[in-house]
Amino acid sequence: MFISFVPAAISFVSVTVLCPILILFLKKLRLTQPIRKELPDDHQLKKGTPLMTGSIFLIGVGIALIYKQNPIMMFLAITFILFSFVGFLDDFWKASRQDPGGVSGKTKLIFQFLFTGTLIYILVKQMGMNTEINISNNLTIEFPTMIYFTVITLFIVGSANAINFTDGMDGLLGIVSIPTYFFFFLISEHHEVQVFSLIMIACILGFLIYNIYPAKAFMGDTGSLAIGGSLSFLAVMEKVEILIPLLFFVYFAEQLSVILQVTSYKLTRRRIFRMTPIHFHFGLKYGWSENVIVIVFGLVSWICTFICLLYWKFVLYP
Repeated sequence: MFISFVPAAISFVSVTVLCPILILFLKKLRLTQPIRKELPDDHQLKKGTPLMTGSIFLIGVGIALIYKQNPIMMFLAITFILFSFVGFLDDFWKASRQDPGGVSGKTKLIFQFLFTGTLIYILVKQMGMNTEINISNNLTIEFPTMIYFTVITLFIVGSANAINFTDGMDGLLGIVSIPTYFFFFLISEHHEVQVFSLIMIACILGFLIYNIYPAKAFMGDTGSLAIGGSLSFLAVMEKVEILIPLLFFVYFAEQLSVILQVTSYKLTRRRIFRMTPIHFHFGLKYGWSENVIVIVFGLVSWICTFICLLYWKFVLYP
């Protein structure tokens, strides 16, 4: 087990050392974050912060592949890279044109559905993953391949975007995603998943040195969509789909707040929250600082992870 921490340690040191160089490079190219006008005043001050620094996580992916080259690790690496590519397209558009809107949502979804469908096909047809969803140790629901394929594709694309919504404050997604990766490190019987999860935690910790408030760099969709895609696929690979609503509670709360806000405004011209995603609401309504919001959301993520561990241990796979 100890040797699994070696690539993680190398990843942490590499990200910590190389991130300042990447930040300077992005500043020189003027690839910085444009800020939406409707965001609070304190966020307007963040204009000019280097964007797409989440590309630094690809160092960890490279280290993972050097450490172990087999189908599972290759699959995890390719998943991360493909979702990172979609995020990069959006970030580059935003930064190079200083357009907060970025690439159209339709374009991003086309890429995500294309990549997700292909990857699920590989999982089921090439890597032999079953199409069951485990409810408990004694209850399993078998789905026809096409139904499972459709449902899981929608789930992964939706989850990846929910996780992407969470990247809206300094250090927020990093702090919230660490316990989720840690969950997969603890439960997986695949050494590759354990190593990959540890490496991602190490990369995020190294990046957080520059991303906690006040952030010197933003991961952008290059990092957040990659984290979203990899976590969503890990849930499917580890057959813990039943735990997703709780394990991804913070991410889904962020996404649901946006859906409710838009729906309410279209139907009644009234807003439920002061601003969405919901992390902005706590700042505007209750005066919470960014650090307080990040800490609270992180604690909620750890609590949800702990409950999921109990369910996994005593109900799902006792």
